[in-house]
Amino acid sequence: MNFRQLDLNLLRVLVSIHQTRSVTAAGKLLSLSQPATSNALARLRYFFDDELFVRTPQGLVPTRICEQVAPTVAAELRALETAVTGREAFDPQHSHVEWRVSMSDLGEMTFLPTLAAALHTEAPHSRLTNISVPANDVAAALEAREIDFCLGILHPKQRGIQADVLFHEPYVAITSPDWTPTPGHKGKTLSPAELASASLLVASPTATFHDSVSEMLTRMKLDDRIAVRARHFGALPEMVMNSRMLAIVPTTYARNAQPRYGFKVWTLPYAPAYDVRLLWHASTARDPSLQWVRALVHRLFRVPAAGEDGAAPAKRARRRAAPQ
Repeated sequence: MNFRQLDLNLLRVLVSIHQTRSVTAAGKLLSLSQPATSNALARLRYFFDDELFVRTPQGLVPTRICEQVAPTVAAELRALETAVTGREAFDPQHSHVEWRVSMSDLGEMTFLPTLAAALHTEAPHSRLTNISVPANDVAAALEAREIDFCLGILHPKQRGIQADVLFHEPYVAITSPDWTPTPGHKGKTLSPAELASASLLVASPTATFHDSVSEMLTRMKLDDRIAVRARHFGALPEMVMNSRMLAIVPTTYARNAQPRYGFKVWTLPYAPAYDVRLLWHASTARDPSLQWVRALVHRLFRVPAAGEDGAAPAKRARRRAAPQ
């Protein structure tokens, strides 16, 4: 195997077949005839001394060597094209790009339904994978290109990490429909004293969402009121519906889940709001496919600050948070 004898255009064929699992589809993607694509595959097999792809009833299946080589080659080709041209063309309707995102279970419930539907329509051949990296490892994962972007309550300080605030997320309390802090309580707001009288449920996910609820309760000196710490926000509605406990959750999650579970939502005017951010690494700032998907995330989820773009934030927020 002599790398100097390898035509780099053959690597584009390797990546395209790996993405499409089809010689014909790869040829169309590269504007090559099927015989030319088949010939390129034969040359690749000779160079690597490996079949690379095995034909099955479900299509071409990559060999172990191919799976080791193709993803790395794809990433390096993207980087090379970006470095040489400064800006490569990206066609979302025909691209077979795969994006890797990191978000928590709460992020999946908040973002994935809307994002997946938009990608299915606007980038029908693309793939999106949630890697769910622990919050403390996000910066390293972005730098290593293990993930392309992430969504969550994060405060990036590492060099090379870029971020945009999508929206501010206040917290609310949820309880069973018949729960009240005191007999005859009126309204939908809980005072600090009323919150302090309740047994609390909190979620402490590790991926892309810090312990923001726990931090709030620590500042309010309510740590001793936490009865249960769950790993995932998805567990909280069932727990409050079958107990006399109170859970604290982000407003968006409560709004989306309330029609399904029927819990009561309480306002906590003293609870701080947290910034939900989109993060990426500076080295990918000019990658056209990542520019496109970041723009899509902005379009779907960003709520302008008060007075920005002449928009009414409350109306934007309601549209973004409509139940999926």
